[in-house]
Parts: sequence; C-alpha cells; structure tokens
Amino acid sequence: MAIVRRFGSAIKRAAVAVVWSVAASACLAATTAPATSVAWPQFHGPQRDNVSGEKGLLKQWPADGPKLLWKSAECGGGYSSVSIADGRIFTSGDFGADQYVLALSADGAIAWKTPNGASWKGAYPGARATPTWAAGAVYHVGPHGRLAAFDAGTGRELWFVDLKKTFESRAITWALAENLLVDGDVLYCAPGGAKGRIVALDKATGNTLWANTEIAESAAYCSPILFTHGGVRQLVTVMQKSVVSVEARTGKLLWRHAHAALAGQNVTMPVWRDGCVLVSSGHATGSRLLKLDADGRSIKQVWAGEDLDNCHGGIVLLGDHVYGSGCRLHKRGLVCVEFATGKTLWNEAAISKLSLTWADGMLYALDADGKMMLMEVDPRGCRIVSQFRIPESKKYSVFAHPVVCDGRLYVRSGTRLFAFDVRDPGHLPLRRS
Repeated sequence: MAIVRRFGSAIKRAAVAVVWSVAASACLAATTAPATSVAWPQFHGPQRDNVSGEKGLLKQWPADGPKLLWKSAECGGGYSSVSIADGRIFTSGDFGADQYVLALSADGAIAWKTPNGASWKGAYPGARATPTWAAGAVYHVGPHGRLAAFDAGTGRELWFVDLKKTFESRAITWALAENLLVDGDVLYCAPGGAKGRIVALDKATGNTLWANTEIAESAAYCSPILFTHGGVRQLVTVMQKSVVSVEARTGKLLWRHAHAALAGQNVTMPVWRDGCVLVSSGHATGSRLLKLDADGRSIKQVWAGEDLDNCHGGIVLLGDHVYGSGCRLHKRGLVCVEFATGKTLWNEAAISKLSLTWADGMLYALDADGKMMLMEVDPRGCRIVSQFRIPESKKYSVFAHPVVCDGRLYVRSGTRLFAFDVRDPGHLPLRRS
C-alpha cells in the first residue's frame, strides 16, 4: 500500500486535496436484498466484531460521493444504527413523546413503526439502541428500560419487560443504550438493577431465566459479547466501574477487573480473541488487554495504555492490530495499537472522533461533522482515499455507526437514513466471505 498520509502536517495537506460535496439527489434503489437473507442482524454485524464480509466494493468513490440510492427522513430523532435481515432494515427513533422501532423496505419505504416507550429528553436526546433481529423477531430496549420483542414482518409487539420495575434498573446520565444480544433461545441484557445487574430472558416470552445480583454496579451503555473459553460459555460486558464476566448458563460471576471511566461512560463493546479480552473507554481512561486462564474463570492484565481511548465510535481488530478513534480532548485521533502488546504504532491526531466499520479491505469512517471517509489503514499508517459530506448533516447528529451490507453503505444523520451504492460494477455479483 502506498501510504501518503503520515503524522503531523502531511495529514492536513492531504485533507485539503479531497473535495467535500453533497451526494447526489435521492432515487429508488436498484437492488433488493434477498427475501431470506440474514445480512447484518444486530449491532456490529453477525459476529458483533464490526467487520463486514462484503466483497466487490468500490476502492474509490466519485468526488461527490457514491451514488445515493435513497434517503428516508422518517426515522425519528436519534443515534440508532441499522440491522438488516429478511429484506428489511430495522432502526429506532424518537417521535415527540414516544420512541418507536421501525422497519424499512429495501427501497427506504417505512414498512411498519411500533412504539416502545417514552422518548429520551435528557442529554443528547434521541434513540440509542439498534434493534437486534433473531429468527423472525426484533428485540429492542428503550432509553427508560422498556425491553420489547416485535414480529419482524408486521411490527406487532410480542411481549415486553419493564427493566425498572422487574430488576430495579435506574436511569443513568445518557440513558440505557445497550444493543441486545440473542443466542439460541436466550436474550441477554444488563439492566444494572439491584434485582438484576445482568439477566437472561427467554426470547420467546420475556420470562426471566436468571438474574445476577453479585455485581454491585449500574449499567454503563456497553453492549455484551459472548464466547467460549476453557469449556465455559461466558458473557462479557463493561459496567460503570469494571469489566465483568458471567457464566452464560447460570449467570454466576466468573471474574471481574476494574475499569472505571469518567462518569461511568463505558460504551465501547469488548473485543475477544485467543483467550484475551480488549476493552476501551474515552476521556483518557484508555484500553486494557485481559488474558483468561486455561479454565476461563480468572484473568490477568497484560497491558494498559491511554492512547486508544475510544469513547463510543467503535474499534476494529484486523490481524494483529486494533484501529479506533481516540478522544480529541486529549489530542488523539485515529490510532493503531498492537493487540498483544498495546504498543502504539501511529496516532493521526488531525482526524477527529470517528464512528467506524470495516468492509472489503477498507475502513469506513464517519466523523462528528458528517464527513464520510473511505480509508486504507495498516500498521504503517493510513490514507484517506475518498470522502464526502453526508447531505443535510449537522454537527453531533451523526454518531450512529455506519453499516456496509449488500453493496450499500447505510448512514444515519438525525432523523434521516441514507443508503449509498458502494458496489464496484466490475466485480458483480457480490460475494460474502
């Protein structure tokens, strides 16, 4: 890879050379997702690793951005990203006093819209959680703790649980924002309440299977991961003061490690590989790598560092290296660190806070001003190949993580959802790895 973007002033010079403009006007989509596809069923995709299996995508965009297939201005206020399955696109948004879960068809038309409790009027008002699709149902938790299941085809509510009443979950500064995890017949979530810090529910009924009360901490915006190590299936998330693991079958606490962030702001989803868990939080909290012992019931810290202090934009593990956006308040931008050692290989401080995803060898990065970038990254450095401004975007309205699926780039900006065609016509049909 020819790396033309390096440290310091080089990155600023390269940025000036790229044209910023508004994307093309909306038109109907040229393609339709297969009726039985399960393409991006939950936050950060099928494996919750923020990596798309898409192939045959553009390696460079036109100066004014990729073709805009459609936009919907009917998604309500908020920061929810999208999940995609069975030819439908799912998101959530605030409409006045109520929050809704929505399904859109492949051409951007609203297929159904069903309320799920009160909207969020506190700090940074708007919807938070991305709906999770599993076996024909959609699961979502509202900012005040109303967790509900909906029929994915019709939007009919199947059941709901009030996390505040059932588990004594309490309001937190920026509202409950967990992206729910479903595994088999079980739905997992972390209400952070005195009667259920982390809980498992029957996904068909909402009935409680177990509730962990050993962890004396509130929820902290984080979404959990699930893996098996040493023969133990375990759920790992980050609460307000620590990284915790519970046995998936029983809810019993397996291990805990201190990780306290400013105002309990632990948002970034943990990353798992080869017996190790990586966590990262913003505002100089930084990242740490924890290694599990052979039986999966205790851990030791391998390293801790402040350079990768990702707040809520997501991180990506590619090969032996982790890429993510650091906290601008501490003069950190896009950062690359070694997974095994925590060594910082580069820190492009001129690139502002980003929301990220990875597809077909490229990093898709959206900054807080609404600039969408296509980037090459590797352990030597990074290069912005193409960039454009999301139409009608406003500062701090574009925190939702971008999604690349079925040849499309989905970007949320406030009440609007945009679908761009990022297929390379010379590499059709699309293939997934």
